[in-house]
Amino acid sequence: MNGEPLTKRRPITIKDVAEKAGVSQMTVSRVLNKQTLVKAATREKVEAAIAALNYQPNLMARGLAGGRSKLIGLAYYNPSPSYLSELLVSALKQCRDLGHHLVIEDLSDIEDALDTSAIVERLRTIHLDALILTPPLSGNAALLQLIEGLGIATVLFGNAGGGGQSSVVFDDAAAAHAMTEHLIAHQHSRIGFVRGPDEHPSSAQRAAGYEKALSEHGLALDEQLVCHGDFTFRSGMAAGEVLLGQTVPPTAIFASNDDMAAGVIAAAHRRGLQVPAQLSVAGFDDTAIAAAIWPPLTTVRQPIAEMAQAAIGLITEVTGEDWDGQPLNRVNDIIRIVERESVGPPA
Repeated sequence: MNGEPLTKRRPITIKDVAEKAGVSQMTVSRVLNKQTLVKAATREKVEAAIAALNYQPNLMARGLAGGRSKLIGLAYYNPSPSYLSELLVSALKQCRDLGHHLVIEDLSDIEDALDTSAIVERLRTIHLDALILTPPLSGNAALLQLIEGLGIATVLFGNAGGGGQSSVVFDDAAAAHAMTEHLIAHQHSRIGFVRGPDEHPSSAQRAAGYEKALSEHGLALDEQLVCHGDFTFRSGMAAGEVLLGQTVPPTAIFASNDDMAAGVIAAAHRRGLQVPAQLSVAGFDDTAIAAAIWPPLTTVRQPIAEMAQAAIGLITEVTGEDWDGQPLNRVNDIIRIVERESVGPPA
């Protein structure tokens, strides 16, 4: 010790970063919030300044262009735990990284899923800055109209906005088409299909993709090979029992989500059938359950985590000062089939 007093180092601020990069503080804020409005060259300058100064943003003080943390609600009414788990974890992480607070609102305790007034009243009491609606809520036109009256910036998850709302969607029809073709490529011609609940827009889209692939390959649609489920394991098991109990059962079953596909596999095991030697099973979403069951499930990967991050990013944009009021829509059309061990040729 040389006897000199210790001085506390002044923390690096967003102003310091802006001065070093030669840009405005607003631009630095946009880079930190991962907005898409910044040119690549400018973004690189800001990121270089952040690294050079070793700037550590205060997550609680950071927000959007106004520098204020946002209270973002994520409302769901969805029976699939696998889907919800990945969605919620990713959304929470993205909000934490951007300095926002995420309020998770489970609306499944509302007796009538179509009771839009009860849903809106619940949301009204939270005083949200912005809201993400997941299926099937994101496809409820009456609900969207009422929420618009609350003046809450809203992003629809998994369903394209039609009334001025921004959205993040996946090309469900193209993905289901690709999976059906994958089964046909394995020489299956009698393919069962477990459809999701009608209130989910994705259910009709996935069914359309399945039917289109059959038609393109000259395979007639057999309504007896189509069962309805509700995206739960139990409904998948029930559908599997119905399909496998037919006089001429399908050689492959494509379920509209992984939970139902796992239920189909359970129904096959109960009947002493080996998967995939005696029955091929495919799912949709590539959630955690797909790799956890036996045999591991061949499925379509829906990039749920990436879409959740995109939804939070859209919230940042539509609540920013530069937003012109026009809905912003992000469509993820990258189709990837994850091949595991549940699909093979017919016995």
